[in-house]
Amino acid sequence: MSDLLAPGAINPYDFLEIDHLVSAEELLVRDTVRQFVREKITPYAGEWFEEGGFPRALIDEMGDLGLFGMHLDGYGCAGTSAMAYGLACTELEAGDSGIRSIVSVQGSLAMYPIWAFGSQAQKETWLPSMATGRTIGCFGLTEPDSGSDPGAMRTTARLENDEWVLNGTKMWITNGSIADVAIIWAMTDSGVRGFIVPTNTPGFSATDIKGKMSLRVSITSELILTDVRLPLDTVLPDVTGLKGPLSCLNEARFGILFGAVGAARACYESALAYATERIQFDKPIAAFQLTQRKLVTMLVDVNMGMLLAVHLGSMRDAGNLAPEQVSFGKLTNVAMALKTAREARSILGANGITLDYPVIRHMNNLESVYTYEGTNEIHTLILGQAITGISAFG
Repeated sequence: MSDLLAPGAINPYDFLEIDHLVSAEELLVRDTVRQFVREKITPYAGEWFEEGGFPRALIDEMGDLGLFGMHLDGYGCAGTSAMAYGLACTELEAGDSGIRSIVSVQGSLAMYPIWAFGSQAQKETWLPSMATGRTIGCFGLTEPDSGSDPGAMRTTARLENDEWVLNGTKMWITNGSIADVAIIWAMTDSGVRGFIVPTNTPGFSATDIKGKMSLRVSITSELILTDVRLPLDTVLPDVTGLKGPLSCLNEARFGILFGAVGAARACYESALAYATERIQFDKPIAAFQLTQRKLVTMLVDVNMGMLLAVHLGSMRDAGNLAPEQVSFGKLTNVAMALKTAREARSILGANGITLDYPVIRHMNNLESVYTYEGTNEIHTLILGQAITGISAFG
């Protein structure tokens, strides 16, 4: 696509030269992941989407790249900046939202709670193998009847004969049936607690959810816990209450606000390339005013989304990014990406609904991204409370 660029012209793929706002080391991380995605994901993502799966070996390769828990320090983790992690998420989601979800769940939802709230023994036991991808994790919070209101969860953990006994069901769990360990949040007599649950524990089972038309390149499962008995030392010792799972969700949302820009960018780039090649009425459709309006709208939105992500990444690395500001980014960039995908689909016409192009796949995926890790409505209420001081929940 770079052959569209005349000498001295503004780059249509980095129109505002946003690359200058991040460090050379962060760009190296970005470019390494971008090349990996172009070689190992983009050529096959449509086929994986149609089949409803992905090759397990891809997880090993992502582990070799150091993508799992890359923003965490120690225990074999890469210890990158938040910005580098965000840029990696951008590139992964430019390939497919499901691939970025695998990395987000592993690092931000499964590894992070052990890293932040676990004992030293728990960290040493689990994190090194999770960082390499040899051990896969999942995160069990959402339930069939408890999505946006996690405080209403029905999964319980009770003490019995010096053991924890867990019972309940978790729903829409990414990596569920391929996970070696699950972070399960359950209600106890002292409040919500997190548990490290090896998935080979008797009473634990996972069933894949079929019929998905979105995020088909990742595994989504229902987890069932029936009298799952665990040693006392499987509970995360350093957190009680919803602060635990909500802090994990905030970690994941940070990756999403970057990742959504990658999906939007992929749709914009596909539409731009198509518009310059598709001939109608003896000229490329890029020559028509209405098509140029659509392309410019996408260009502006994608660049504004990337500027927002980079700004929030800088704030996080400076240590002053509030959860409400992460909600701002997730709310804004996912809505932008979904709008961009729909606009790109219109430029591609009938070709836009086929898996020969990435647009319909991204559009379907973004319908899930729009909802998970806090729905659009939940983030709206978070921002509403932030600016008014009044909670509109419940």
